Amino acid sequence: MAPSILQNGGFALGLLGSSLLIAATAMNKWSVKDRQGDLLTSVYTYKGLWQDCETTTAGMTECRPLYGLLGFSGSFQAVRALMIIGVVLSALGTLLSIFSLQCLTMNKMEDRSKAKMSLTAGLMFITAGVCGIAGASVYANQIVSSFQITANNNYNNNYNNYGQGGFGGQYGGGMGMGAGIPTYTFGPALFVAWIGGGVLLIGGILKSLAFREMVKDEKPRYPGVVYKPQSHTKGEDHPLEGGQKYV
Repeated sequence: MAPSILQNGGFALGLLGSSLLIAATAMNKWSVKDRQGDLLTSVYTYKGLWQDCETTTAGMTECRPLYGLLGFSGSFQAVRALMIIGVVLSALGTLLSIFSLQCLTMNKMEDRSKAKMSLTAGLMFITAGVCGIAGASVYANQIVSSFQITANNNYNNNYNNYGQGGFGGQYGGGMGMGAGIPTYTFGPALFVAWIGGGVLLIGGILKSLAFREMVKDEKPRYPGVVYKPQSHTKGEDHPLEGGQKYV
């Protein structure tokens, strides 16, 4: 496959994956409240990496910024760090991809230099994709663990309240029917991050393959060898075939 096709394809996928990763990092819906069994008058809450938000049935939305570093778990901080690293690397990789395109001529840059830039951009895309996928996976694992624990606690609370002849625990938090503590499930930002990470991986692989093709197409260059025949002047004897001499 032609290096230009691999380069252009890798650049397009890298640009798309970078945009998706930036969008996922900025989105607030990393985890959303599980609304199964909720009343229509219940509050809809969702969480992101930087804000926690809730929306009422009247359409009023209020968000609370998540300030500070010490008040959050290590896994949550790791997700933040992975997504920031992924965004930075994908942005730098996109910038390098622009300068490494063969269709762009700038200051008579050599093809080998463009090939190295293409490989560097490809490695950045791959690393950014891994960071995005890893960050979303860590966050999803925390949601699954929290969902199971909260669901078990709610079941036990409801069972105890029912056995005591009361339902006070069901409405204690104003979060809806059938659960004292709200449970959260996957938000759309997780899927955007997974898709963006996968697209970046594919784009990085294409950029790396473009480097291989660009190096392969280069012809080896050797220093020129100039042959200078010996000059023959009159009076010098130069043996030839048959014993003849130059005169």
